[in-house]
Amino acid sequence: MKLTRILPLSLATIARATPPTRYHNVASAIWAGLGGSESISNPSKESEPYPSSSSSKPFRIMPSPSNKTNPGPYSPLTASSNGRKPTSGRNGNSASNRSQWGQYSIDTDYERDVPETGVTREYWLDLVQVTLSPDGVPRTVLTINGTMPGPTLTADWGDFMIIHVRNSMFESGNGTSIHWHGIRQLGTPQMDGVVSVTQCPTAPGESYTYKFRATQYGSSWYHSHLSLQAWEGVFGGMVINGPATANYDEDLGNLFLQDWSHKTVDQLYRQHELTGNTTMDTGLINGTNVYGDEATGKRFSTNFVEGTSYRLRLVNVAIDSHFKFSIDNHTMTVIAADWVPIEPYTTTTLNIAMGQRYDVIVKADQGAVAKDFWMRAIPTCSPNKSATNIKGVVHYGSSSGTPKTTGYSWKDECMDEPYEKLVPHFRQTVGPSSISEVKDVNATKNAEGLFRWTLGGSSMNIEWDNPTFSQILENPKTTFTNSSNAIVLPNANQWVHILITTKIPVAHPIHMHGHDIFVLAQGTGNYSSSVPLKLDNPPRRDVALLPAKGYLVLAFETNNAGAWVLHCHIGWHVMEGFALQFIERPDEIPALLDTETLNSTCASWKDHASTNRIKQTEDSGV
Repeated sequence: MKLTRILPLSLATIARATPPTRYHNVASAIWAGLGGSESISNPSKESEPYPSSSSSKPFRIMPSPSNKTNPGPYSPLTASSNGRKPTSGRNGNSASNRSQWGQYSIDTDYERDVPETGVTREYWLDLVQVTLSPDGVPRTVLTINGTMPGPTLTADWGDFMIIHVRNSMFESGNGTSIHWHGIRQLGTPQMDGVVSVTQCPTAPGESYTYKFRATQYGSSWYHSHLSLQAWEGVFGGMVINGPATANYDEDLGNLFLQDWSHKTVDQLYRQHELTGNTTMDTGLINGTNVYGDEATGKRFSTNFVEGTSYRLRLVNVAIDSHFKFSIDNHTMTVIAADWVPIEPYTTTTLNIAMGQRYDVIVKADQGAVAKDFWMRAIPTCSPNKSATNIKGVVHYGSSSGTPKTTGYSWKDECMDEPYEKLVPHFRQTVGPSSISEVKDVNATKNAEGLFRWTLGGSSMNIEWDNPTFSQILENPKTTFTNSSNAIVLPNANQWVHILITTKIPVAHPIHMHGHDIFVLAQGTGNYSSSVPLKLDNPPRRDVALLPAKGYLVLAFETNNAGAWVLHCHIGWHVMEGFALQFIERPDEIPALLDTETLNSTCASWKDHASTNRIKQTEDSGV
């Protein structure tokens, strides 16, 4: 077995830096202490426990239990035993003072200042095909470490993360990659994990190691970024601990909202290509639910203690379902949108689009009303056979009864949370644009009669075995094909404004890699120059909703060299070409790449594809 080597960068050199350093430029913090080493040299760690190259059987890469951090199988979220409750020993952050983080706080400009923790978090992930029954109905699932969701990876703000990803999907022959959703990858663009852009697929039997700095804090997920693998089960959670805009007692970690089908999404994709529609069978909360007469499967449940306040980190991992989330009789205080801390506001029902995250605080103050309450995730704007039965249970104390509570009223519509409520706590102002892009969204049929989405008149179709970075490495001034949907941004620190419009009655969650996007305007109907743009501290996040028959105006600053994809986060749509890429400061990219890993990963994939006669289908490539 051939193992790839990653980065001419010694993260351990940075991890040992003392005394703690406060950097005023995040990129400087990332690259401080470069040593040119190809391996971690921290003496507190053993050599990595890979098997010898003679091994030919599938295996899991597991750490030595004495000094490695092994995430292990995913544990269902429970308030009593699995909640993460930061203590006062963690940089002064406590239940009565969540805004503080040592010498930093919720008021720190996290895009310029980052704690130097001296800590490296190391994880091992193994992608394997198994049979699971998340709602009691068995089917083949692609998983991480044998579970769905996969392990939640945790770190503290400023930590370094090293994540070894092993592809053991031998049955299907699938290549893969892992994308760290919303992580900006400042100075580490090769770690973004997007097939056809930052790397070739990692072939079965091979491993790829991702290394990056946790310069943001909050809640997210990681997932495959090749074809539809993420929605076959290749995903898990990310929690980066840091300060918060409101106090709470216990952190219950990620709560995943997911649509689900008893057919694989690959089987459903053919139907979507032909008709533009699919119907899901049900949905899951944290990877579990019941189905049909409720004799199969098991509902997710958690226990509240009266008077305690709980932080829930909601993540929509669905392929095609916008969710309305609520807990009967309870009010939620929203404190973060994606990776961005916001001014707290309250709501009873939360709109959450595909790929989005919201951190909410729920106070257990309804014990006098009932002891058991429904937790509801209602899918909207897409058909689901069990739309009103995607539910979990909140029990008070030791109760284990079936809830009899009534849900809040709702409308079958897809919309973001109210624009005026998503106010970032740390204020930023958008500068005047030197580059403006107008991109219309449309749907067409190709010569075979299959649906394809276009963005700016072009449908993305790029090659697994010839990623953008390989082309830039050969020639930073290369001319990209029309099907690459590439926009080159050569200059640093310029503001880019993007207008995206659609006349189609379908809402699209637009995800940006490499940046938080500033949402300058959002609405239905035709966009005109009379629409006011909010430049003073507009909402910012990494997934914003393009309303059906509407418009979305976004902005970002060219302060992060790399190749960054912008795409719809409906799985079918990105497969069908709804994507483009910004080639940001291409002259600077080659110096940021580990050419040996880039080339060896591609060589391994090409050999695997040739031996097994794997041919890329006509899809976006990402």
